[in-house]
Amino acid sequence: MYLEFEEFIKEKTRICIIQAENPDGDSLGSAIALDYLLPGKEVSLYCPVGIPKYLHYFADWSRITNEFDYKADGYIIVDTAAEVLLSKLLDDTAIKNRLYNAPVFVLDHHETPDDLNFAHQSIIEIRPACAEVIYRIAKDRGWSIDKDAAEAIFQGILSDTLGLTSSSVTDETFEIAAELTRLGANISELEDRRREFMKKSPRILDYKAELIHRIEYSLDGELATVHIPWEDIREYSDEYNPNVLILEEMRLVEGVKVAVAIKTYPDGKLTGKIRCTSEAPVADKIAGYFGGGGHPMAAGFRTYDMTYEDAVKDLVKIIPELLDGQK
Repeated sequence: MYLEFEEFIKEKTRICIIQAENPDGDSLGSAIALDYLLPGKEVSLYCPVGIPKYLHYFADWSRITNEFDYKADGYIIVDTAAEVLLSKLLDDTAIKNRLYNAPVFVLDHHETPDDLNFAHQSIIEIRPACAEVIYRIAKDRGWSIDKDAAEAIFQGILSDTLGLTSSSVTDETFEIAAELTRLGANISELEDRRREFMKKSPRILDYKAELIHRIEYSLDGELATVHIPWEDIREYSDEYNPNVLILEEMRLVEGVKVAVAIKTYPDGKLTGKIRCTSEAPVADKIAGYFGGGGHPMAAGFRTYDMTYEDAVKDLVKIIPELLDGQK
């Protein structure tokens, strides 16, 4: 299986690495790591949206561009195999035609089924992070992992495992972390860099307080939801992602088992980010109801023609059934 990816790479001279329209630390680390791991190739790193400021602690984050490389002779999609998370690309006729007619390889680690309806090869392994899949490929194929690649991989893993604390972490994950440390990645330095970029301006802290006051509780306090309308997205997202500001705070409220931050857009789009506690690892199932996916503890979805109030009603309906299924 890993050999297939190596063969895909060998045949290409110009490669475009694609993140979905919801970039996070794992997708960013995976893309940057592949750039480092493919010497001798002309590589471009594409994302249809700008990289959020809170992720600017990644070295070379600025290499990401929203200019799609139509002349690449191969495309690698990282950290998703879900069409809904690539809708911004596939809504663009030119990009869609290119992906439907060029060699594409998908690298992912989610349990969400691969529903991409264009021809592609894939490696999809249920792992704590896509960056871990990339590490395994590199080790299996004997590729050199330098300090820069080790750092990017480590940052991707740390991001998707909440600093190696999530339930998805295994003994193998810690062994990989140890090997990445031997290769030069320093977890203390990486965390210092992350914390520097997580600092908030007084304006953002005031906005966080406003979001906290907006949190709504349902199901006897087991469900916490918050609405982030387009006006907030336009006002604050360039400086700080509202989801990042509020979701962990919501999950830490006593009695809360499921926290959902819901954004609404002028075109009717609605997106949801879900975080669950260890008592209720059903985030992926909740997201699946809305056509999304992810992990048991963290997932997301996108839908259209639904209001915030409609989404909350559906959450109130489905979550008790899912929680009962965990008993």
